[in-house]
Amino acid sequence: MEIIKMKYEKNIIDVSIPKKNLLKVLTSNEQTEEKTEEDMILNALKNPIGTKPLKDIVKAKEKICIIISDITRAWQKMNVFLPYILEELYKGGVDEKDITFLCATGSHRKQTNQEHRILLGDLLDKFEVIDHDCYDQKNLVYLGETSFHNPVYIHKKAIESDHVILTGAIIFHDLAGWGGGRKSILPGISGYETIMFNHALALNPNIGDGINEEVRCGNIDKNPIHLDMMEACHMVKPSFLFNVVINEKGNIAHAVAGHYDQAHEVGTKIVDEFDGVLIQEKADVVIASAGGYPKDINLYQASKALSNMKECVKVGGYIVLLAQCTEGIGNEDMRQIIEDYENNIQRERALRKDFTVSKYIAYMIAEMAQKYKIILVSEMDSKVMQRIGIIVVKEIREALDQIKMKKSPKIYLAPQGANILPRIKEK
Repeated sequence: MEIIKMKYEKNIIDVSIPKKNLLKVLTSNEQTEEKTEEDMILNALKNPIGTKPLKDIVKAKEKICIIISDITRAWQKMNVFLPYILEELYKGGVDEKDITFLCATGSHRKQTNQEHRILLGDLLDKFEVIDHDCYDQKNLVYLGETSFHNPVYIHKKAIESDHVILTGAIIFHDLAGWGGGRKSILPGISGYETIMFNHALALNPNIGDGINEEVRCGNIDKNPIHLDMMEACHMVKPSFLFNVVINEKGNIAHAVAGHYDQAHEVGTKIVDEFDGVLIQEKADVVIASAGGYPKDINLYQASKALSNMKECVKVGGYIVLLAQCTEGIGNEDMRQIIEDYENNIQRERALRKDFTVSKYIAYMIAEMAQKYKIILVSEMDSKVMQRIGIIVVKEIREALDQIKMKKSPKIYLAPQGANILPRIKEK
């Protein structure tokens, strides 16, 4: 038997399958360099791409807005890299009182004080932290329309600052192609209308045509969501970007800094080198972990792993996902799409009528459930997912019982399903 340890919330589960069935354990590509996290951070800050070093961009008495991610992105380890960014600002003459952290919640909920502590560590005692509220019109500034006719509303704290600094991490993203970079602006600190308009670009123009095939992980070419995000970011003109690349051990394996577009582009190539996994063939089954807490805090977050894993399974095959989902589906919008409609045409109509990101994610999962047999190892209510044909079980052995192992299926195992993107190797 082949036994692989996978994360499940804050626990570790042993997944064991016969060796004869295993095609491959899908993991990030091995890195040859053995540098510390500090080495990676300092190297990026000392060698910015497309800009001067941060200390040479800022000056005394200027107002600085540092955009950070919310608690669902705590794995980015911002409490590790932020002190180094602050040191650069101090070298440029910036005073602590002129620095504000703006939490890019997008359309997510606000953070608790305890969650702010997780994100910032001891820095929370020194600096003001503001949670973006996409519904708070009085704190939004209108900047104009993109070429897609998206009205761009941005948090006024960023607009009123002399410098906006983007932070975050670059990973594969099922809508924008890649996380990080411009996503700190849109959806990060954008108004609700701006966010929803942008994400609605995921759908083809005509009803029944479903999702635009250009909107997928690892693709920005002709991806309308990415292009619209970039236009919004250009309106803000951030002064500096610092993004990390996290390996499957949860450590900072690389970092990029500099121009918000150029540095991010370099970072995407690094991620593709690390986490773009070549495969020879598609399998009958993939068994994956969403990556543990907070990546499996709810189905909304765990959907990233589902989106990636469909790339390595035959249509009609099994996707088994370990995702505890202590917060359930994620929110009411997702529940409505999953539970309140009889079929996916009805779901698509409802989505187009009142588009939200959460409704889209639920629709995307429902579409996947028509093409693949999805089994969730989860604490979710199994009745909730029955509406779209997804099986929910409590333990991995129950999931394996559902698979016809006697037919000796070919299986992939993916301990970090949200991080890697399988791709068929071209002949």
